Amino acid sequence: MPKLPQQEYRTRVQRLREVMSREGTDIFIIYGDEYRRENLRYVANYWPIFERGMLFVGLEQDPILLASPECEHLAREMSPWPDIRLVREVGMSYVPEEVDFTNIKFTTVREVVSELRRGKKKIKVKICGLDAMSVVLYDRLKSMITEATVENGDAVLYALRLVKSPNEIQMLREAWRICDAGYKAVLEADIVGLTENQAAAIGEKAAREAGAEHVAFSIFCSGERTNTVVGRPSQKVIEKGDMIMYALAVQYEGYIASDEWPFVANHKPNGKQAEFIHHLVKAEDLGVRSIRAGVVQGEVVRKIREYFRDNGLEPYDLYPPIHGNGLAEAESPYPDEKTQAPFAAGVGFNFDVSLFGHPVAGSNRIEEGFVVTEGGLLALSPLISSLREEYLGGQRPGREVKSAQEDPQPALDSKS
Repeated sequence: MPKLPQQEYRTRVQRLREVMSREGTDIFIIYGDEYRRENLRYVANYWPIFERGMLFVGLEQDPILLASPECEHLAREMSPWPDIRLVREVGMSYVPEEVDFTNIKFTTVREVVSELRRGKKKIKVKICGLDAMSVVLYDRLKSMITEATVENGDAVLYALRLVKSPNEIQMLREAWRICDAGYKAVLEADIVGLTENQAAAIGEKAAREAGAEHVAFSIFCSGERTNTVVGRPSQKVIEKGDMIMYALAVQYEGYIASDEWPFVANHKPNGKQAEFIHHLVKAEDLGVRSIRAGVVQGEVVRKIREYFRDNGLEPYDLYPPIHGNGLAEAESPYPDEKTQAPFAAGVGFNFDVSLFGHPVAGSNRIEEGFVVTEGGLLALSPLISSLREEYLGGQRPGREVKSAQEDPQPALDSKS
């Protein structure tokens, strides 16, 4: 199975240092933990369990990865950066007590900062992860970073992550191959008589067997339980003819793929269900046919929302139908109708076209991933894209849309 080459991380840190040099930043700190892992994974390929982690990047020497004792071996196994040091500040994120580790040689954040400041009396430090870090940890960090201006660096990493490299696109494709395998297993199963938990387990098992490192979530609601926005699987027994709202999100090498397609349990949709599904498919397809590099993001959002308005579905339209993909299930861009930024080649995004609270059909959505190309889109989910095309009777004239099956995968690019 494909892996990201170590050079990818060196390239990312070099791009970060270019921004640091332009902005006069001396030290850049990237925070992550078990739940908000995306930024730390991007620069250090480190995803802690129980504990937290931080990568300290200076302008010259290799980055320093700070971990806690329980995750030291995990950090050394995962990260391309060999300089890994243990500090108390990134210990357990669950408990207020500081764990009394023994036989451990700790360093301190103060010592790391002193090393990276290169003798400068006054420095500028940026921290990425302030939207995830506890105020307790932030205050502790600031007390150890003396003679410094400390600023929010979240926007820097979000901007660097926006356009996907060829290596990242291959990781996304592999993540969606795995997600499709899990989702297809549920579509092909006889789920009538099973609980929602049992049905969701079919997809999770198949995804793990296909190579998922993590199941980010399963949403599974049937029948009257579809009258929600998100819902975890329950002990409700699935009945024939139930509308199914099922989403599966899996993670591979940090990259998250998510699939969702509205269907009815072991039965053809009734009239209202069929009409509801029809409008979801038509609305998403309208968006798919509209995007290529240079198209204004807000215009595509407006087309989909206007379609819902024109068909009397505006009361059930809760949020914009597009969001970015990558190391988080939803990341930038997340455009609305007013967004003037154009789609750029290499940007990854999901269509998340949804309607919620319909009095007869309940709630559902279609979700699948794409990467923007100069001529149109690269579809990352052959499964969901094929379901859409089959429903609509095959490819219609419009923008170029290649599937991950049709477009041969390039070799991993160690220079990107």
